[in-house]
Amino acid sequence: MALEGKLLIGQQAVTGTRKDIQATNPATGESLEPVYVGGDRSHVEQACTLAWDAFDTYRETSLDARATFLETIADEIEAIGSELIERAMAESGLPQARLEGERGRTCGQLRLFASVVRAGEWLDVRIDPAMPERQPLPRADLRQRHIALGPVAVFGASNFPLAFSVAGGDTASALAAGCPVVVKGHSAHPGTSELVGRAIQKAVKACNLPEGVFSLLFGAGNEIGQALVTDPRIQAVGFTGSRSGGTALMRSAQDRPQPIPVYAEMSSINPVFLLPEALKANSQALGEAFVGSLNMGAGQFCTSPGLVIAVKGADLESFTQAAQKAVEASGAQTMLTPGIHSAYEKGVSALSGEANVREIARGQTGSGEYQCQTGLFATSASDFLASKVLQEEVFGASSLIIECQDMAEVKKVAEQLEGQLTATVHMNDADVETAKALVPTLERKAGRILANGWPTGVEVCHAMVHGGPYPSTSDSRTTSVGTAAIKRFLRPVCYQSLPEALLPEALKEANPLKVSRLVDGKREL
Repeated sequence: MALEGKLLIGQQAVTGTRKDIQATNPATGESLEPVYVGGDRSHVEQACTLAWDAFDTYRETSLDARATFLETIADEIEAIGSELIERAMAESGLPQARLEGERGRTCGQLRLFASVVRAGEWLDVRIDPAMPERQPLPRADLRQRHIALGPVAVFGASNFPLAFSVAGGDTASALAAGCPVVVKGHSAHPGTSELVGRAIQKAVKACNLPEGVFSLLFGAGNEIGQALVTDPRIQAVGFTGSRSGGTALMRSAQDRPQPIPVYAEMSSINPVFLLPEALKANSQALGEAFVGSLNMGAGQFCTSPGLVIAVKGADLESFTQAAQKAVEASGAQTMLTPGIHSAYEKGVSALSGEANVREIARGQTGSGEYQCQTGLFATSASDFLASKVLQEEVFGASSLIIECQDMAEVKKVAEQLEGQLTATVHMNDADVETAKALVPTLERKAGRILANGWPTGVEVCHAMVHGGPYPSTSDSRTTSVGTAAIKRFLRPVCYQSLPEALLPEALKEANPLKVSRLVDGKREL
């Protein structure tokens, strides 16, 4: 497929008018063709008009038709073949196997949401039949279902050019809920975004859906993003990126005449707690495995373990020595963009510049452009607690070991942490009572608590929570990964005493959709 460098608005390919966007191969520094000309507010207007016009039709598509649409998107993405992987490699510097896995995850989650749509449980149907004879007051017939919020603006992420981008989890869950989507593609991988965007365009046409169900815009700077979030037809936002970017969108969304929710996944350092008995039994193995997790994807995962917390002593020294050797053997990896590499270098420099921080080890240097040199540092708990700099995320393969005097200080560190996507506890049977004292704090701090594992790797399934208290996300009640993500883009509506002819299919007496319903407080399957 020949890339055209255009915006995709409905079924049209449109040339922009603003500043050029051109991808850079981070491994070589080479500029990649074609040039993408950014859109302006008129293009946002066109896309949002089409999305709004499509909304009422699309949100009432049958469960099977909507599920088939999601499956068709997956089929069309796979049909692109090796061209998609090759372009994504060139734009991200990520290896082939990683991107093939990410494509599989992207298509897998589209098909998973298709199965969720068909099952219909997301409608959360509740029926309380009329009780005209009830005393002292009768009860009206009350029926509830969930409906789509409206058109959703989705912002593509830099670190997952497929799974958190144009057809990623935000788009998949919004489309599953019945919401048209307008995507702002990430400027780091516009070619990858165009390929996937055209696949979605094809699926919209093949499924005979309104063209406004999907659009893809590009834009340098903030104009397109701010215009999307403030457009009155956009009813929710999905974002993965920096804290500064997410909070800016949140402010814009709240300043609207009609505020809307922004589901932003932003900043997390994912603490790892090494409890005493587990550390004593497995210090060297833990040190090696920790660095393996830290180095995954050059540390450019939102769940990278940026903090290790343990009681100091011989066992922590053994862990640190094993981690030191593993870091020193770590080869440099290409980072996603020049900007991310620059921010990583500044973050590592800020860490190493702190007077009470010791450098434990640095990884090997690389010969190419924008190489991540792994960094491992250490400090005391008291110095960590006294420094805001040490508590900030460094996006990349860098981590800080916090040396505590005792478990009371470990818990004190846990209490001062900001909201996190994950918190990991390494423990054995002898640590159970110690863990029991720590877990309540971690429940308040994180969206996912792991035992004896590593936070990198987020399973797409029904039980997953990829969210957490601010600043890890803007709304700790939600997840951006897993089937519960559909709930972000739904709202309940109650229908009181409506005649059968006016009721939506899900609420009709005969239950034509055959969905699970709560009737007069009893579950009917």
